[in-house]
Amino acid sequence: MTQGKLDLEAIVDTLPLKPAQLAIVLLCALVAMVDGFDTQSIALVAPVIIAGWGVKAAAFGLVFSAGLFGSLVGALTMGVVADRQGRKPALIASMLVFALVTLATPLAHTTSALTALRFLTGLGLGGALPIIISITSEFAPARQRATIVSLMFCGFPLGAVIGGVAAARLIPAFGWPSIFYVGGAAPLLLLPLIAAFVPESVRFMALRQDHARLGKVLDRMGWAPLWNGELALRTDERRSPVAKLFTEGRALGTLLLWATLFLSLLLTYFLINWIPIIARQSGIGMQGAVLAVAAVNLGAILGCLVIGRLADRYGNATAYISCGFALGAVAIVMIGRAEGSGTWLLWASLLAGVFTIGAQMCTVAFCAAFYETSLRATGVGWAIGVGRIGAIVGPLLGGVLIAAGMPTPTLFLVIGLMSIGSALGAAGIGLGVLRPRPARSLGNAA
Repeated sequence: MTQGKLDLEAIVDTLPLKPAQLAIVLLCALVAMVDGFDTQSIALVAPVIIAGWGVKAAAFGLVFSAGLFGSLVGALTMGVVADRQGRKPALIASMLVFALVTLATPLAHTTSALTALRFLTGLGLGGALPIIISITSEFAPARQRATIVSLMFCGFPLGAVIGGVAAARLIPAFGWPSIFYVGGAAPLLLLPLIAAFVPESVRFMALRQDHARLGKVLDRMGWAPLWNGELALRTDERRSPVAKLFTEGRALGTLLLWATLFLSLLLTYFLINWIPIIARQSGIGMQGAVLAVAAVNLGAILGCLVIGRLADRYGNATAYISCGFALGAVAIVMIGRAEGSGTWLLWASLLAGVFTIGAQMCTVAFCAAFYETSLRATGVGWAIGVGRIGAIVGPLLGGVLIAAGMPTPTLFLVIGLMSIGSALGAAGIGLGVLRPRPARSLGNAA
């Protein structure tokens, strides 16, 4: 090692955050915000479309799930593409897809057309998420990684909150298509900033032995004078097939992460898609229903930041995540007992967001810590993708149970049990994977 200089890994992990790094995190957070806005949009306009088109509420289970199935396909494919071709081109392609299709959504006049358009939108939405998580993780110092990734990912529920506020104002004034015009224009405006200010991941370029481009990015970040020319990264893994997620002691952790995210995303998308409709049917007005969804997302931001900070400061991230899911189960059961009370629904939704959705977001951040650079986008993408299967099942399950006449308290008790399952999955990672075989913690993984 050159005297007084550092290898690439040490530069990223030990030096103080620079404004250029903060700008990258902020832009990734804006992408997450747009993603959250567009993902939430269909649930916000559903009650209006149901009334205007004269369709049954249960029919929207397929519309909800089509977008989530598209997200599943997008996450599985674009995560692998990002690990092979680069984070930045994969991100730009994903954003372009969901921007253009979102703008085209108001052209739909039947549930079949709406279902097809939501699937295509989901391809881009799902593809963007694992990439921005990987980029943020790879530009964040190890000691602050959980907090920074969690903070960035808070853009997703924040975008959903903004969507709720926008829906309450735009829909009465301009109709439901206005939500999709805003949701499609925002990523198009953001794309030039991504192209100009988000560089390719330095860790990805190191693995590809792309010294020319790596040197330019290091110079731009102000790190070039400190670099000793060494990478301190394994460079023998140019490809990242999914099979490697199950090698070198990763298999149990991978399966438990998938199970945890499957159950937690099932209950998440049940809540955000069906709360507005169930609230309206129980006599709570449109404003109360929208505020309840906003409360879920605001709570998610608070819970994610608190759990992420505890993980960085004290370690043992899976214990905090597991406790969050367990407490969230109680809050979900409370939602089912609102019985027409907007205030009760609001507070129960807030607590469900704090504990359950906050823990789920930190589980996604944990994925970025669990896998090394050559597998990160693939690992995160497949974990989110499997979680999206749960997200698809959630709205469909809600439609089936509601159509079968299940009482609301029983319905939310069933969903609360899903949160208990997520708690057990997170605890299993801590006890069955990290404890027997010391591994990277949420806060200090490469």
